[in-house]
Amino acid sequence: MTQTARFEGRRILVIEDDFVIGLDFAERLKELGVDVIGPVGNIDDALDLVAETTVIDGAVLDLNLGGEMSYPVADALAERNIPFVFTTGYDQANIAGRFSGVTRCGKPVDLTNALQALFK
Repeated sequence: MTQTARFEGRRILVIEDDFVIGLDFAERLKELGVDVIGPVGNIDDALDLVAETTVIDGAVLDLNLGGEMSYPVADALAERNIPFVFTTGYDQANIAGRFSGVTRCGKPVDLTNALQALFK
């Protein structure tokens, strides 16, 4: 099995407020065989997708969405036991303590490493 074969068919939610970065993430994930949900760029749309999508295997979640911390989305994902990683330019000290166990992927993001963190 190749390194990326274990990601094929996984349904990954992409939440990123920068439209170009979100599309780039989606394209790069598709190249890895991932079934991409989104991308969406704000908390309300992300919460709607989390609530309405039956199967989500994991999420790539921008920590700051349009000036708001994405903690409501992180809480909704955690409530459904959906693994996620934060993508951010912030360092770990800026992330709320209750998410200290969540992997932080610094930007620019290596999506292969992000997927490996999701599916350890």
